[in-house]
Amino acid sequence: MDNEKRILEGKVALVTGASRGIGKCIAEELAKNGAIVYANARKDGSLDEWAGQFNHEFNAMINPIYFDVTDNDRMRKEVFEMWKQTKKINILVNNAGVEYNENIGMLNKEHILEMFSVNTFAVIELTQLIAKFMMRNNNGSIINIASVVARYGASGQSVYSATKGAVISFTKSAAKELGKYQIRVNAIAPGLNDTEMIMGTEPEYLQKRIDRIALGRIGKPMDVAKGAVFLASDMSEYLSGQVIGIDGAVSM
Repeated sequence: MDNEKRILEGKVALVTGASRGIGKCIAEELAKNGAIVYANARKDGSLDEWAGQFNHEFNAMINPIYFDVTDNDRMRKEVFEMWKQTKKINILVNNAGVEYNENIGMLNKEHILEMFSVNTFAVIELTQLIAKFMMRNNNGSIINIASVVARYGASGQSVYSATKGAVISFTKSAAKELGKYQIRVNAIAPGLNDTEMIMGTEPEYLQKRIDRIALGRIGKPMDVAKGAVFLASDMSEYLSGQVIGIDGAVSM
């Protein structure tokens, strides 16, 4: 990629849940645009081959970093190691998430706890940790991946939408609190996306959801990744506390 197009040159980024889908695509686009990317996954070694091939092909720098976002001790250990290597963290993308579709009356308590642990509590914990490092350099962009259902709701996704709604509320308050340190906090609310999460969805129901999208197609991870690059870059230096809907103008 042309140097003049590498708008994230020299910035250091951490992307959680980067083993597939939106997270993987965001990690790749940040790296293509010059960022040193630490791509997170739970399973040790699972990103090594991909990262090596990608770095060779695109002259990029993606470094795998392994921890479960709900394991605070391991998370802190790995992030401190990352800090020792880089001495700065400019970008955090809280992308890791889990979704169970269950109707009210059939909600599984373990699934409720898991969704809040991964989708909400981990976002708060990691933001709190990374913000301390960003404060040292008086700079940073935190991007939380929410969901369109957090804004409009969805049948069968009451708990999932609640976890993402909490992320949106946290984003707005964190933006107000961290602004004095020149740390920007924004959220992206993707619509229906062509990822593994929709595998197994009943075709007729899926088509009904696509029919509600004004732009007439299902979203792609790249659509979200482009938005993340913008929010991570200095092009959005006066943008904070916002929820960017990347959903094709969906009507829920």
